[in-house]
Amino acid sequence: MRRRGFRLVFVVVTAAALALWPGATGAHHERPTHAPDGTGSVPAYRSSGPHLVVCKDDLADFSNRIATFPTQLKDLNIDLYAQCIDSGYRHLQAAVDHVTSPGTSILVLPGVYQEEPSLAPEPDSCQHIDAPVKVGYQILTYEQQKACPHQQNLVGIFGIKDLQIEGTGASPSDVIFDAQFQKLNVIRGDRTSGLYLRNFTAQRSTFNAVYVLEADGFVVDRVVGRWNTEYGFLSFASDHGLFTSCEAYGNGDAGVYPGGTSDINRERGADVPRYAIEVTGCHSHDNTLGYSGTGGDSNWVHDNEFDHNTGGASMDSLFPNHPGLPQNHALFERNLIHSNNANYYKYVRDGTCARPYLLRGIEKGVVCPATFVPVGTGVLVIGGNYNVFRDNWVYDNWKIGFVQTWVPGLLRDDNRLSSQGETSHYNRYLGNHMGTSAGGDRLPNGIDFFWDGEGTGNCWQTAATDVVQPLALPACPAGGQHRFISDPNTVVLFADCSGYDLAKRAFPAGCDWFDAPPRPGSVGVSANIEIVAPAIQLIALLLLCVLLVRRTGRLGPLSLAALVLVGLGSVLLVAASLNQLYYLAAPGAAVLGIGWLAAVRLVPTERLAVLTLLLGVVALLEAVDSGVVLIPSPIGPVWIRVMLEVVWVGWTAVVLVRSQRSPRTAA
Repeated sequence: MRRRGFRLVFVVVTAAALALWPGATGAHHERPTHAPDGTGSVPAYRSSGPHLVVCKDDLADFSNRIATFPTQLKDLNIDLYAQCIDSGYRHLQAAVDHVTSPGTSILVLPGVYQEEPSLAPEPDSCQHIDAPVKVGYQILTYEQQKACPHQQNLVGIFGIKDLQIEGTGASPSDVIFDAQFQKLNVIRGDRTSGLYLRNFTAQRSTFNAVYVLEADGFVVDRVVGRWNTEYGFLSFASDHGLFTSCEAYGNGDAGVYPGGTSDINRERGADVPRYAIEVTGCHSHDNTLGYSGTGGDSNWVHDNEFDHNTGGASMDSLFPNHPGLPQNHALFERNLIHSNNANYYKYVRDGTCARPYLLRGIEKGVVCPATFVPVGTGVLVIGGNYNVFRDNWVYDNWKIGFVQTWVPGLLRDDNRLSSQGETSHYNRYLGNHMGTSAGGDRLPNGIDFFWDGEGTGNCWQTAATDVVQPLALPACPAGGQHRFISDPNTVVLFADCSGYDLAKRAFPAGCDWFDAPPRPGSVGVSANIEIVAPAIQLIALLLLCVLLVRRTGRLGPLSLAALVLVGLGSVLLVAASLNQLYYLAAPGAAVLGIGWLAAVRLVPTERLAVLTLLLGVVALLEAVDSGVVLIPSPIGPVWIRVMLEVVWVGWTAVVLVRSQRSPRTAA
């Protein structure tokens, strides 16, 4: 019963904090999906078997494109070109439409493919589809997608098994599929188990370069996804997937997004027999996010480089209508996650992102952030369980290296009581190299590890030189006890910052996520909405303490000590709300606690004196909790202090007012 009582208090506090939380934006909307049964496998690359050939019929252009190829590759392309002119296709979609059996390969010769037939008006029936609309596009069923493949897709692949599409150039840039911002997806593979995509570039969609949905087995190999308004590569509700040697840049959300993954390990603890999606050898740079995974369950992400994005990588349980939430069981290891300080929000502020797509300059480096990501972050875990981060090189991220925060189920439209505290638990951070490049250069993060304090079983393996917030992080392997809710300032900050909206050019006041943080080691501090509550506390406590001292009629040593200590502690807590001075929170609470103890004799009633004494004890416990070791409590002492302070301020104000009206009443 006591545990249920704590949960009820937690839900009430959470609901109050989230009352001003805007509706979640970002992620992506899709029809109700069903993950495959997991009986498939990762397809292997084929160099033989039945094939179709695709080419353009401009011989001069083709000859120019292959002129510098190695002799053997050049001769192969010449032979294939002759075959293509005789019996091949001029558009990839035409070849896809003529696949008659599983195991077919489509060889695409060097050239730029704009798939002009896909841009032609579709039948009238496709112009009047009965389907819901989300963020500007219809959410079509599989049958509707298949019947109208080009309402949203430049190339639509539906239900074909074991299809391989390969560019025959020397590099991915030799074969380009270009949607010219006229289609939602460049290439969509829907229920196409065994799909293998290799050696080409997909670009300029209004959502995704490559989108794989409900597939049991797929590979994206040596493919470039660039200049898309949302994702470079998106897989959803899929299993046995592999992204390898890919490159993604210039995308408005994430370069690589294996989301809503087949949730094969949900009922398991730390023991993971296999992963559903593997991402390896990829370079994702100059996007809003290098990697994203809403519901990115059982993803193995290793030996990649995520750099020069706004944020390096994120996995979350934020958005509704994604299978597999809360996110769980991702393994990140041996990745280079660095220099993610790109501030693309300037293009939203100056109106560049409000221009038509072709006039924005996306191909010249303009990125229009589709979602809210703090500038200068390495990895964000925004509601996830049983994730492991080990042996990664995380450096030169000016705000924070690793962020872990809680997400209540209310944000993803899950109102069950049990869902409000189901993240983030049992995440482990092991042997990561913080603030140092793989070559040994010292390039510090602003803060190496940040934790909002919520969750159970989380642990951090840190070095003496690591900068951590709070100072008392649970060490591995033991982890920490359960906390139902995070620090109140963190709750307020996230509620405020989620008000970002690209279309409306809305930047929430009091949020510093959308400004470039100062380089670590440089002079400068940044303030945000977290400073409001400590500032109000400072003013209220100082005013009331001065009035209490004035009421006694004399300023004795104890009164002076109480006044100074309460003021100094409050000032330190205000300073601690500034990002670069967070370490002052523990001493601030300690000084404030001593001040409360000194103020016991100042208050005019016995009951108020008991409350003041209790406040002093709780503030000292808060100092221990944030600076020395976590106290085994389902709610952090900071919450208790804040609630008691609100009562104390109101009570003291009433007593002082009454004492002015009638001294006998005050007595």
